[in-house]
Amino acid sequence: MPPIIFRKGLDMKAAVAGDLAAAYDSAIVEELRQAGFVRTQGRLTIHLAREFGFCYGVDRAVDYAYQTRKRFPTKRVFLTGEIIHNPHVNDQLRAQGIRFLTDPGEDDSTLAADDVVILPAFGVSVGDMARLDRQGCTLVDTTCGSVLTVWKNVKRYAQDGFTSVIHGKVTHEETRATASQATQYPDGHYLVVLDREEAAFVCDYIVSGGDRAAFLARFGKAVSAGFDPDLHLQRIGCANQTTMLMSESLDIGEMFGRAMAQRYGTDALPSVFRAFDTICSATQDRQDAVISLLNEVPLDLMLVIGGYNSSNTCNLAKICAERCPTFHIAAPDCLVSALALRHRPIGLPSTSIVAEAIAADWLPPGPVIVGLTAGASTPNNIVGQVVSRLEALAGPGSGS
Repeated sequence: MPPIIFRKGLDMKAAVAGDLAAAYDSAIVEELRQAGFVRTQGRLTIHLAREFGFCYGVDRAVDYAYQTRKRFPTKRVFLTGEIIHNPHVNDQLRAQGIRFLTDPGEDDSTLAADDVVILPAFGVSVGDMARLDRQGCTLVDTTCGSVLTVWKNVKRYAQDGFTSVIHGKVTHEETRATASQATQYPDGHYLVVLDREEAAFVCDYIVSGGDRAAFLARFGKAVSAGFDPDLHLQRIGCANQTTMLMSESLDIGEMFGRAMAQRYGTDALPSVFRAFDTICSATQDRQDAVISLLNEVPLDLMLVIGGYNSSNTCNLAKICAERCPTFHIAAPDCLVSALALRHRPIGLPSTSIVAEAIAADWLPPGPVIVGLTAGASTPNNIVGQVVSRLEALAGPGSGS
C-alpha cells in the first residue's frame, strides 16, 4: 500500500497558531516594523533591514511540523534531518518529541509503517524518497516551492540530454536533493560548482580542454557517477541552490554562457546552453534589503543573526562584511558583554564546521548605529532578544 503523503498541511493550522505565535513572535520586532524599522534608546540606534527572518517557505515548514505533532499525538514522529538551519527552531521541535533521524542513535532502519516522517524544507533525494515510500510511513512534505522550481528545471535538463551545472554546496541537503533529480534519468548528469573560481576552471576546460584525470580529481565528489568532462560538458544547463549569493549565481551563469558560445559559436548556443535564475525570491529580497540598508545608513557595525550552517545567512554576512564591520551570530547569548562577542568567522562555506571566534571591544563607545538582519530561518523572537541584549549592553539610558 503506498504511503499517505500530506503536501498541503494537515487541516490543523488554526489549532497550532497560538503555539507558533508564543514560540516565535516578538513584540519588539513588531514595534520596530511600526516605527519604520528604526529604534533609538539612549546612545544606541538600531536599523533593521526591511526584509529579514522567516521566509514563506520556512514559515510553512515549521507550521506543518507543528500541525503534524498536533494531528498525530500518539504516533512516533520523525524528521529526516534539520527542518531548517536554525538551532533554536530544531530544538523546539525536539522538545515536542519530534525525533531527528540524523541524531546520534537514530536512523531510518527502525522506521515502521505506523510512523510519521516529516520531509524538511530543503527536500530529500530521489533515493531517500523511494526508500521512505517502500517503508510505507505517513509522509509530511514541507519541501519549499522555490526548491521544487529548481527541480523542475533540472529534470527538464536531464530529459533533454543536458548536464545540470549547479551552483551550490555539494554537501548541502538541498543541493544533494537537486542533483538527484538529474540522475533519476538514464543519461542524467550533474556537476556542482561552489564559486566563481571553480566555475572558471570548468569554463576553461569547456573552451580549451585539459587534463581529464585532474578535472575528475578536483570534482570527484561533486559530479554524477560516470561523469566524463569531455562528453558531459557538451550540453549544459545552469541551476543553483536557492540560498546562494544572487550576484555570484548570475555571474556564474554568464561565465558558462560565454564559454559555451566561445566553444560552439553564438549561433549554436540555444542548442547547447540553458540557464534559469532559480534564486528564491525571499533570498533575493533579503540580500537586496541589506544592500539598501548599507547604502542608506552610515553603520558602525552590522549584526547578522542565523544558524551557522545556514547558507542564506552566511551570504548575508558576506555581503555586509564588504561594507562595514560585521558579525554573524547565532543567538542573543553570543553578545557576551560590551567587551566580548562570540561569532562565526565570515567567508567560510556554511558547510564548514568552525569554532566560534571572540571579538573584543566590539561595541564602540559613544553614539553607535547598529544594522541588523536575520537569515530566512531565523524567527522573530530571536531577533527581538538580540535587540534587547544590545540595548542592555549599550549602557544606562538604553533600556534593557
